[in-house]
Amino acid sequence: MFQAPGSNALAVTDGVKKTMEELKQRFPADFDYAIGLDTTRSVTEGISEIVETLLIAIVLVLLVVFIFLQNWRATLIPMIAVPVSLIGTFAIFPLLGFSINTLSLFALVLAIGLVVDDAIVVVEAVEHHIEEGMSPREATLKAMEEVSGPVISIALILASVFIPVALVSGIQGRLNKQFAVTIAVSVIISAFNALTLSPALAALILRPRKEARGLLARPFAAFNRWFTKATNGYVSLSRGLIRKAAIAVLILVGFAAVDGLFGNRLPTSFLPEEDYGYLFLNIQLPPAASLERTDQVSRKVEKILKETDGVQFVTSINGFSLLNRVSASYNGFCFISLAPWSERKHTAAEILKSINGRLASDVPEAMAFAFSPPAIPGLGNSGGFHYGCRTAAADLSNYLDQNLQKFLAAARKRPELAGVGSQFSASSPQIYADVDRDKVLKQGVAIADVYQTMQAYLGGLFLNQFNRFGRQWRVFLQAEGEERLSPSDIDQYYVRNNDGNMVPLSSLVTTRRISGPEYTNRFNVYRAAQVIGSAAPGYSSGQAMAALEEVAKQTLPPEIGYDWSDLSYQERQASGTTTRVFGLSLVFVFLILAALYESWSLPFSVLLTIPIAIFGAFLGLWLRGYDLDVYAQIGLNRTNRSRGEERDLDCRVCQGGIGKGPGLD
Repeated sequence: MFQAPGSNALAVTDGVKKTMEELKQRFPADFDYAIGLDTTRSVTEGISEIVETLLIAIVLVLLVVFIFLQNWRATLIPMIAVPVSLIGTFAIFPLLGFSINTLSLFALVLAIGLVVDDAIVVVEAVEHHIEEGMSPREATLKAMEEVSGPVISIALILASVFIPVALVSGIQGRLNKQFAVTIAVSVIISAFNALTLSPALAALILRPRKEARGLLARPFAAFNRWFTKATNGYVSLSRGLIRKAAIAVLILVGFAAVDGLFGNRLPTSFLPEEDYGYLFLNIQLPPAASLERTDQVSRKVEKILKETDGVQFVTSINGFSLLNRVSASYNGFCFISLAPWSERKHTAAEILKSINGRLASDVPEAMAFAFSPPAIPGLGNSGGFHYGCRTAAADLSNYLDQNLQKFLAAARKRPELAGVGSQFSASSPQIYADVDRDKVLKQGVAIADVYQTMQAYLGGLFLNQFNRFGRQWRVFLQAEGEERLSPSDIDQYYVRNNDGNMVPLSSLVTTRRISGPEYTNRFNVYRAAQVIGSAAPGYSSGQAMAALEEVAKQTLPPEIGYDWSDLSYQERQASGTTTRVFGLSLVFVFLILAALYESWSLPFSVLLTIPIAIFGAFLGLWLRGYDLDVYAQIGLNRTNRSRGEERDLDCRVCQGGIGKGPGLD
């Protein structure tokens, strides 16, 4: 079952399950049903995990804020900002045409840590003036005169970072758009909240801070001593760097150089492979193998899958392959539904490796292999990469096949590649029927009648339709199976000539055995062969694609072109957009800060700290062995926002201090 455009996948799934339960009441006692494959299980599980992460993030933010503010009154104000901002963001979703999905919930998880920032700035400013002896109302008014500008500038900086991300075209832009806009909307609502609700709450509930007592007194005192020591150390280091600016410049240059080195060395990819809770399996026997042989191999594969830990259901289809969407007697395909995540000990990748190991050793009579679904449903039929070799040559069966085998042999030697193969085969045994046109004309037979007769008896010919029993039936003309088993059966077929006499078809047609492709794919108009595979363990998809392109340049002649398809095409199209988007975000941040400060020099104090933040991001990716993919790119743009926000507050404090007279140190 497929959902209609615009429908909700989870609602459709629930409706189908409910309908099946109602129909089950009418089933015979010994009849039952099972859902062999449910592609929405990963959506449900992913949303549940993100909601759990959302709650954990709220609790962690609450603890951190309470530890630093050490006052439940002060902690309450930032925490109220979280539900207000999140609910406000959900209210905007219908207006923007957004849905609650993995990316939007992921954005909300990150937004939790952002939306409390503005409220904390307000609370800290109000508490500072309360400690100086002002009443809560007077302290709030004084604080808002000081922090309104920074709060507004923080919201503008965030929008300047994420709006360019949302404007990126292509599939990457579609992935980034909802994430970026969700964060931007939530923090803009948070800024509005910090300018309205947070000051009102501060004036109502904040009181002069008292020394902590009870069980929390000693932990708070120890934390304050440690934090004071860390602050003094940071101030001393900053004072030294201010006095020796050359050292600070060298440090920044060093970080920038390391960033460039990291950026070139980090493996790149588009999207990580996910555990969707199901796998695919393709079976291909030698060309022209019978459907009976395919069925035997399928049953053998089913037995292996049933013995594999973590496999719940297996649905087999003989005579069809989802990889090339071709019906052939020697093709088979299996949909493998894995057990729920909480009921299995292994990930989909581990189960996939185990299945392929068993298939390689236990099924030598066929090429059987399991593979993961595409990272984005609808973009291709499998995970990994998709490569197309195309040619305009007339001799497809020889020229393309010979060069394709050379290409595959060279690709399988590359350490970056794994499971490289192609479904294309030019060696399928075939029977070529050669019509002698001269004899046909001499016998007074129409050429069209000869071909129509062969089609009707050997392949089938549609005649008409009729209505019976409230249904419409189609009528086909075809010889019985036992009457079309061999080329000699053509001797039994006759065609009528212009005189009304029956002429044996065997006198007009001769047959011979040849070999050729069972089917022909088209790629960018030309006849082509599709190559599939994946990156070897320890390598990224970007490295695998670069290796495959290098092999193609070394082995394929100029007459054979090549290009990427499906998700690999989108990855290639998206390459290079990170640098452009990151640079555009920096330009937006610089222009907004220049307008806020009314200075062209102060924004550089904000932007010059970004190389250090990027180094931290690259170091984390390198230590954890992650690729520089779409999610990492979103994180890098998030770094722009964080650095801009923090340095903006620093600059505001410095400007205020300089206005009062003390030096920079």
